Amino acid sequence: MSETATPPDPHAANRRITTLSVGVAVFLIAIKAFALGASGSVSILASLADSVLDLIASLAVFFAVRWAAIPPDHEHRFGHGKAEALAALVQAGLVFASAVFIAWEAVQRMVDPRPVTAGGWAVGVMIVSMVVTLGLVWLQSRAIRATGSLAVRGDRAHYAADIGANVVVLIGVISGAFLGAAGLDAAAGLIVAVWLFWGALGMLRGSADHLMDKGVDDETRARIVAAVLADPRIGGVHQLRTRTAGSVLMIQMHVDLEPDQTLEAAHGVVVEAEGRILNAFPGADILIHPDPRGRTRAHGGVAGDAEPATGVPVTE
Repeated sequence: MSETATPPDPHAANRRITTLSVGVAVFLIAIKAFALGASGSVSILASLADSVLDLIASLAVFFAVRWAAIPPDHEHRFGHGKAEALAALVQAGLVFASAVFIAWEAVQRMVDPRPVTAGGWAVGVMIVSMVVTLGLVWLQSRAIRATGSLAVRGDRAHYAADIGANVVVLIGVISGAFLGAAGLDAAAGLIVAVWLFWGALGMLRGSADHLMDKGVDDETRARIVAAVLADPRIGGVHQLRTRTAGSVLMIQMHVDLEPDQTLEAAHGVVVEAEGRILNAFPGADILIHPDPRGRTRAHGGVAGDAEPATGVPVTE
């Protein structure tokens, strides 16, 4: 008797990479805490504080991707994908807090410089941190290509920023330990704080757009319309609305069909249009409403352009 093949789990990659992310954050905290104790470097302190918040953020993503993978239920008919945006929002808040703390400590050390000791250990730790973080970012990029996860994308963004920040920290440690310029070490910490603040702004913008149901860009909308209008039986597209929930693209629209068609014929045209959209955007959630051509009026309780669209731009 043949066995039915089990379909691949689309969320498995997200679960694996978030578990690895938590493990990497714990490892980085451990080695940076050792380096801080040995060197007293403010830039190492900045990097350690960043890694602590990385752990909290990675834990938020760890749980968010598992929550987002829960199938739609009676209370959440559109699924749980926005849990990823909530995790990204938490990440942004934590990174903001980290930036403020590091900036304050850096200014204090600029006013009252302290020598950096055990520079060799500190430099070695930062190099190991950069290599480990670079490996994690590479694996996260592979997972994002497979799943498009917003939460993993946010996690990758702050780890990618960490690589650049670690370069600055490394310069600061070398300056403080080997050049006797403790002030440069503190300045490096301040640069890391500004870097983190800027990254947090980007994360905040992305998660807010997701939670506020921002539509897709004009190029994506044009591709959707082109896929629908590839069938000459469809005279136009209007009241096109798009949003995302996690990695799922949700598309709603009205299309103009010949008014004399039977319901069955109109249904066939709509199903074929949905198939063309799915070929371009696998996994999309699509709802298409047919309207009689020439008798179109905005309806359904949503303000929108009632005129048929034979191309772009298309109002949402």
